[in-house]
Amino acid sequence: MKPTLFVLAAGMGSRYGGLKQLDGLGPNGETIMDYSIFDAIRGGFGKLVFVIRKSFEQDFREKIVSKYENHIPVEVVFQDLNDLPAGFTCPEGRQKPWGTNHAVLMGKDVIKEPFAVINADDFYGRDSFAVIGKWLSEAAGKKNEYCMVGYRVGNTLSESGSVARGVCETNAEGYLTGVVERTAIERIDGDIQFIDENGQKVVLEENTPVSMNMWGFTPDYFQYSEDYFVEFLKKNIDNLKCEYFIPLMVNELITKGIATVKVLDTTSKWFGVTYAADRQGVVDKIQALVDAGEYPNKLFQ
Repeated sequence: MKPTLFVLAAGMGSRYGGLKQLDGLGPNGETIMDYSIFDAIRGGFGKLVFVIRKSFEQDFREKIVSKYENHIPVEVVFQDLNDLPAGFTCPEGRQKPWGTNHAVLMGKDVIKEPFAVINADDFYGRDSFAVIGKWLSEAAGKKNEYCMVGYRVGNTLSESGSVARGVCETNAEGYLTGVVERTAIERIDGDIQFIDENGQKVVLEENTPVSMNMWGFTPDYFQYSEDYFVEFLKKNIDNLKCEYFIPLMVNELITKGIATVKVLDTTSKWFGVTYAADRQGVVDKIQALVDAGEYPNKLFQ
């Protein structure tokens, strides 16, 4: 059974001011997402599911979905502020979506096989899709065994400033024991470092795994997510800014011993447009990968 790729794209319209600015960074105007889809298909994925906001469905189908439809089956689901469990109502004044794990929940009716979750606007690289695709293709029928791609922190930095990363803590067997969000990570005088909550400088080893929101789950994850969302809302419904994030759910499952999350190493270099100044660097990096034969000059002919 081929796994499904679930792409979180509901934030797109707000961040780019509509899809028209979905930035063409490849030699023929390809978006970062085009490369992810291309890599997923060659990594053995058999279906694509996008979660978007209903307001830009037509635009999205015309500009995005139409590109992939001849290459892989595509489904679209919607994230909506009012899509809450029975007994809960979205508080007045809330505009922020309910977060990445709420977005994941929107796939529960269309995803019945192992699936990977990615952000629409991160460049994950060919090897990462091969690694997670292989793991998920062997996960059919399993429960409570998940994975995530752990990028080597040195492969995820920006040349234009510091970055925030989920630094992964793992046990001797390579399973995740926790993810701690660290801000202001940057390379200074050759060392990758950040300042911790006590104001102390901490140096990270080059290959320390960090989360770039590339997760692998089996469908049982949806039920846990639904149940825990109720608990989350009981505590946070009146906080207009709180969000239900994937690491929150994952931490809950691993600390209670309900599920395991294997951290998969990848040689891929992550990149994205964290700062406006990153854009040209991303264009150059993609061109270099095309020149090296990693990608064809034109994707999705």
